[in-house]
Amino acid sequence: MTISKEILDELLKGVERPEDLLGDAGLMKELKIRLMERMLGAELTAHLGYEEGKDAPPGQSNRRNGTSTKVLKGRDGALPVAVPRDRDSSFEPELVKKGQTRIDGMDDKIIGLYAAGLTVRDIQVHLLDLMA
Repeated sequence: MTISKEILDELLKGVERPEDLLGDAGLMKELKIRLMERMLGAELTAHLGYEEGKDAPPGQSNRRNGTSTKVLKGRDGALPVAVPRDRDSSFEPELVKKGQTRIDGMDDKIIGLYAAGLTVRDIQVHLLDLMA
């Protein structure tokens, strides 16, 4: 996938300092949140079988039912993501699973460290070093 120069120019319009791009309220964090929300919306569309804003197929009682906010923890800090839901609660997102609170493979790192024989305290110290 290639992102055109025009799209990049539009995204970088207000970026004047490194913090504007990489900071807590920076473009990269905003992009990550928006892309995740867009992908979650596409997953719900595939689950329900109709596009947002369109009528549901006849005979289908399950519909979109707003969103709920979930805060995910990762290398970029806390990421508040709006996760779409359906009325039947049968939607199981693949990108951010129900009950998941970490992203960026953090759970795999924790399990790997634990399997290597590190204590919980050693793992905490190691993860704090990774996040710093």
